[in-house]
Amino acid sequence: MSLVEATLARIPQPYRDMAFRHRELLKFAMVGGSTWVIDTAVFLILKGTVLAEKPLTAKIIAVLVATIVSYVLNREWSFRTRGGRERHHEALLFFLISGVGVAVYSAPLAASRYLFHLQVPEVSLLTQEVADFVSGQILGTLVGMAFRWWAFRRFVFPEKDVRRQVAEQV
Repeated sequence: MSLVEATLARIPQPYRDMAFRHRELLKFAMVGGSTWVIDTAVFLILKGTVLAEKPLTAKIIAVLVATIVSYVLNREWSFRTRGGRERHHEALLFFLISGVGVAVYSAPLAASRYLFHLQVPEVSLLTQEVADFVSGQILGTLVGMAFRWWAFRRFVFPEKDVRRQVAEQV
């Protein structure tokens, strides 16, 4: 029994059926949660050290690192039965969409810092750090994940059960 099946077995009915129907979304959310931790750790480390004066650059690098991990986990786990494209084409689309995702993820932080001026000396250091976290790590992540869920299913992994069918034919 796989980890997903074991987890689903513990969920009471009727929620189990709903979770089973949306297991791809749940896997995507779990990958997103894992890559959020990676993104957050890289962002905070970079912002607290070598990129202290460049939080937007730190955020972009953090998202890029998380995106590489995301491709591997999404392809091999979340969307493992989806496909319909050659692997190099699929990877190119994934990273192009993720590039747009970087802009989507970064937009709330950019607005917080440069539009609303939530940065020292206009606000306290505590206010700046809270605003950076909320806008960069919470709002940016939610908006970015919604965009990526839609775009990955629509463009990168458009066909259902393609890889499962190939595996069964072999």
